Amino acid sequence: MISVPVTEASQVAEARRRATGLAQGLGFGEIATGRVAIVATELSTNLVKYGVSGEIVLNAFEDETGTGVEILALDKGTGLTNLADAMRDGHSTGGSAGTGLGAVLRQSQSFDIMSWPGKGTAILSRLTANPAPKDVDTAVQPFAGAVAVPLKGETVNGDAYCIRRHGAGWTVIVADGLGHGPEAAKASEEAVRLFRKYEHEAPGSILATVHSGLGHTRGGAVSVARYDPGSGLVTFAGIGNVAGAVVARGETRRTVSLAGTAGHVARRIQEFEYPLPVGGMFVLCSDGIGTGWSLEAYPGLVGAHPSLIAGVLYRDFTRVRDDATVVVVRGASS
Repeated sequence: MISVPVTEASQVAEARRRATGLAQGLGFGEIATGRVAIVATELSTNLVKYGVSGEIVLNAFEDETGTGVEILALDKGTGLTNLADAMRDGHSTGGSAGTGLGAVLRQSQSFDIMSWPGKGTAILSRLTANPAPKDVDTAVQPFAGAVAVPLKGETVNGDAYCIRRHGAGWTVIVADGLGHGPEAAKASEEAVRLFRKYEHEAPGSILATVHSGLGHTRGGAVSVARYDPGSGLVTFAGIGNVAGAVVARGETRRTVSLAGTAGHVARRIQEFEYPLPVGGMFVLCSDGIGTGWSLEAYPGLVGAHPSLIAGVLYRDFTRVRDDATVVVVRGASS
């Protein structure tokens, strides 16, 4: 993923350049790339006008909704007191024409926004190369999203993740290579490669295979989780401090991960089971994210797109001295 700080007008062009470059790399044509440019420009301009500590996070996505560019705009400003007014063309508190967010909504195939007075604003836009006609119903309930940003100054992320869908269930891994930089990335990428190869095994078995396969790397922390909609359970196995949590019914339940370093020291690998009620979600964070978060502090956030939830947790709980990854996956909706 690409992170672009946007705190002054000169950085708007950089956010637009990086976004359009990502789109072109995915095969977007001129018109589709232009839509990406509009969204990146409008969101970045809003960050300069109204945000505090503004940041654009860019990602390529491929899931049940399609393939495309995901743009997150995050800030720690005063927040919006009335989202409906903010979305209405002609409304502005900054002396502009007031068409920014409306333009973003019209260009996006998927759009979500959350804001809280005193807690800033988070906006998500997803754009595909070939959007479906407006009269075609393409509504799909998104089941997963993530934010994974390298330590400032690094060109690669020492964390890696992968989410695999199995019918109505899923299996997910987050790997945090020891330290940061290219060698950490090699360890986490190898963990994901092994995960993909053995994804249908039990989580504990996958983790044992990853542990055995990382001996030639510097190793790291690794956690694997699987959701079975039939039983309503998440089976979790972890080595080190990639932290998991079940969020449901207004409560957050943390998972148990055993001490060690995958690839080097793991005295025991054990699976733990956790109920995931209907409407609940599972969150995995590398140790670049602080553990003191709670979604209850953000009214309405549990109903947002998983990528937006991940973005808010990244924005407010990232530790500046490490790579940071948040993965959010939903259980059954009914």
